Amino acid sequence: MFAAFACDPAESRGRCHAEEESAFRTPFQRDRDRIIHSSAFRRLKHKTQVFVEHEGDYFRTRLTHSIEVAQVARTIARVLGLNQELTEAVALAHDLGHTPFGHTGEDALAEAMAPHGGFDHNAQAIRIVTSLERHYAEFDGLNLTWETLEGIAKHNGPVTGALPYALAEYDARHDLELHTHAAAEAQVAAIADDIAYNNHDLMDGLQAGLFTEDEICGLPIVGDCFAEVDRRYPETDAIRRRHEALRRVFGVMVEDVIAESQRLIAAAAPDSPGAVRALGHPVVRFSGPLWEDLNAIRAFLFERMYRAPAVVRMRQEVTSVVAELFPLYLARTDLLPEMWQADVAGAPDRTAVARIVCDYIAGMTDRFALQEHARLIAPV
Repeated sequence: MFAAFACDPAESRGRCHAEEESAFRTPFQRDRDRIIHSSAFRRLKHKTQVFVEHEGDYFRTRLTHSIEVAQVARTIARVLGLNQELTEAVALAHDLGHTPFGHTGEDALAEAMAPHGGFDHNAQAIRIVTSLERHYAEFDGLNLTWETLEGIAKHNGPVTGALPYALAEYDARHDLELHTHAAAEAQVAAIADDIAYNNHDLMDGLQAGLFTEDEICGLPIVGDCFAEVDRRYPETDAIRRRHEALRRVFGVMVEDVIAESQRLIAAAAPDSPGAVRALGHPVVRFSGPLWEDLNAIRAFLFERMYRAPAVVRMRQEVTSVVAELFPLYLARTDLLPEMWQADVAGAPDRTAVARIVCDYIAGMTDRFALQEHARLIAPV
């Protein structure tokens, strides 16, 4: 049974293009399945978080990260009485709009697109699922339900001020109520994202040799988890010790979110998804003390991982890949694949062409972007 404030698929606001409902799957199940089967979701396996795709098979990719986020989100949603299928759909889709090379590629593309409306990966995810995926005979995009689209657009909170063009275009024809918070399911997906990357960045940083277990044992939460493992398993090997400790870090974050969210929900007593949206604050979040601890962990990761010399050097290299491919494609649209050239032919102005080029580059994997740069700009 769902909680009163959970999104009920039977009461969905529907899809932009009317479709006959499935006899076997709820609307939110169909959304999740369409996301999993999309081309953009498959490409996430060759898009990375911090490290570039060719640097090693061990490190998380956007795909493995999205799967981990979905797992955490389902757990929290189940305990809170929320719709797990909607939560999972938003979690699986939340990174679809990311460029190659993670936030470095996004920054480079945002700079290139500054004269043409900018670039935002959340807005790009909406553009992908409402337009760029072109596999269905009756519509462009995946024709997801309003609730899933709302969750993708607003999982990090209300979107106010000047809207990214990719989001503004869709919202103008299908109002996502961007000024409000999203339903609780999307809030769960957002915080599951925080939990997943805080944990796996510690693990990936250790694997990359950017810091040691001894160094992170000085961090809040982490030190206590290692100490507990040492007490319980004093003879275990280093690999098991690391895994046992970091899985406990994971557990601390999940348990804190569940307890704090239950407290907030009890205090607010929302009786519908609309009541959650109207509260003016999220009902799914970390407690104050744990949030402070996570800020200390993030500060450490910022200095020792995201700004590590090897990572910075690679960021400089991949920034040039995006920065050089964009003006080349903009000047030579004949280099684009045939289907993209057809879009260019119908573009009314240079800004529209730039946005098509942006869509093409944003959809590239790390591997393909490097290959195209080597082929077109820096041949051996």
